[in-house]
Amino acid sequence: MARVLISMPERFLDEIDNVAAGENRSRSELIREALRTYMHKNRVRNTAMANANAEKLMALLD
Repeated sequence: MARVLISMPERFLDEIDNVAAGENRSRSELIREALRTYMHKNRVRNTAMANANAEKLMALLD
């Protein structure tokens, strides 16, 4: 598995560690899940926008 080095404020890292500990998992697992969730929401948002644009185009072509 590849490793990535990121920078963040200490307070934010402390919050991440607290959530991870509360869920009994590693910091890496929590961050991976957060990124997967973000990417999924982004795909859904982009798909919704594409569908809306397609509907507008279809309305213009009618």
